[in-house]
Amino acid sequence: MTFHLQVVTPDGLAFEGEAEKLSVRTQDGIIGILPRHIDYVAPLGMGEAVITEDGGKERRAACIGGMVAVHSGAVRLVATTFEWADQIDVDRAKAAEEKARRIMSGNNVSERDLKLAEAKLHRALVRQSVHRGL
Repeated sequence: MTFHLQVVTPDGLAFEGEAEKLSVRTQDGIIGILPRHIDYVAPLGMGEAVITEDGGKERRAACIGGMVAVHSGAVRLVATTFEWADQIDVDRAKAAEEKARRIMSGNNVSERDLKLAEAKLHRALVRQSVHRGL
């Protein structure tokens, strides 16, 4: 049994097809969506999304920000960032981590800059973690 899943980003359609399961991090924690899930809407957090396609093949992605909605059995994930594990630029993520850590360890860092650096660090760590899971 499957459900229709559509993953949309500002860059366009990242995935559309039948899925057996979707696991994704919301702001309240990780949720799993299976066929016949009740109608549901939640804001996304920063973490890994795992799509189990029809036939059991799993695909992993870094998924950051946006919304997930289940309506009448169909699921739409609208993400600010959605990067498939095999397409993540690990060197770029490591450089972003290092830069964020430098900012956070600096003196006289404003509260705003500190919060931005923390968010960038979290995104960089999510990307690296998802890529390692290949």
